[in-house]
Order: sequence, then structure tokens, then C-alpha cells
Amino acid sequence: MKRSQNRKKDDLRPISITNGFIQTAHGSTLIEWGKNKILCTATIADETPPWLEGKNQGWITAEYAMLPTATHQRKQRERKSLGGRTYEIQRLIGRSLRAVANLSELPEKTIYIDCDVLQADGGTRCASITGAYIALYQALKTEGLESALNDTLVAVSVGILKDEVLLDLDYNEDSQARVDMNFVVTGSKKFVEIQGTGEESTFSQEELSEMTSTALAGIEKVITVQKKYLK
Repeated sequence: MKRSQNRKKDDLRPISITNGFIQTAHGSTLIEWGKNKILCTATIADETPPWLEGKNQGWITAEYAMLPTATHQRKQRERKSLGGRTYEIQRLIGRSLRAVANLSELPEKTIYIDCDVLQADGGTRCASITGAYIALYQALKTEGLESALNDTLVAVSVGILKDEVLLDLDYNEDSQARVDMNFVVTGSKKFVEIQGTGEESTFSQEELSEMTSTALAGIEKVITVQKKYLK
């Protein structure tokens, strides 16, 4: 099947990263992944959540939001309460980052991660996680705390469209896919989280195996890109 930018089924969309995009944050990056544009920032505060007081441990938490015009149809801002999708994505980002951090090396500190989607075109949670890790690394490095990170972290999506496994789906592909999966993986190729959904359909063990191998091959490519910006 024909894909955007004449991509093959196992091709990523172009990824571009601009570090230090916001001077007022301890760490920041603008990640452009295909048509996605997401601003990720990390801010370090000398405080801990109430349930961690006195435990000599830090915390990493995340917020995720989309600008009203991030998609073709304007969306209202989530002022009073978060939508289910927003809440689920920001929890995913937070727990994924905590999975590669030694929180005992961040005593009495909270790192706030903010991922703001300026423009969306499918796969924003994967791009947010990949960019958020870079912002987190930058923030910890400014304080000499980068050793608190045990590994790097990236994410990528795969799906099945017209019985074909595709890597890194854009919005048009994702909206038509019968299966959609997201893989969050460390630099040492350990799984942090796998999200898989049959969109009004089912998928076989063989298809799951193919999606996993396709995702891991894509993860390798994302890691290569990310490494350039961690230096």
C-alpha cells in the first residue's frame, strides 16, 4: 500500500529534535516526528509529594496537553477536568520515565515533565516519551544528577492496516488500522510497556510476533536518532 512520503512499511517518519528550546526550563526539547510537533520540558523542584515525605526519595511526574489547533478540528482546552485519553497518556509518560530512574538518587526533589502537542498527526504519545526523556536528561545533567538515570527510553507505534503490519502510523493510517500498538522500550531493549488494541477486530499470535519484531527494529532506529541529541 502507498504511504505518506512514499515510506516502506517498516520506515519511520523523519525525526528532528531541537534541544534547549525553552530557556526558562531546566531541560527542554522540541521534537518533530513526521508532522507532529511536541514541546517537552523538565523542571526540577525542591519538594516531594506528601506520600514520599521523609522517605529520602524523589519523584517524576508528567502532564500532557494538546493545543486547541493541534488537529484539523479545533478542540476546547481541558480546563476543568482532563479527558480520559489525556489522563491515560500523561500517566504513561510519567511511569515510563520512572522506570528508568533511580528515584533514591533524587531525594526531596520532584521533576515535572510537560509535553505540549503543538501539532498532532498520530503517535503523539510515542514522540512525547522519546522527547520527554531527552528533556529529563538535560534537566538532571544541569544539576549533576544524570547518574540517577539507569537507561535511555524511547517509544514507537505499529499497527495492522489492510492486513499489513506498518511501523510508525500517521493519523490517517492510525484512524483506519484494525490493530494499534505502542511499544515503550529502554536503550538496552527491555520492555517498559506494551499497549495493544484490536480496533473492532482481533489479531493472531503470528501477527503479534510480527508487530513486535517490526517495533523492535523501529526502536533501534529511534535510539540511533535520540543518541545524537543526548550528546
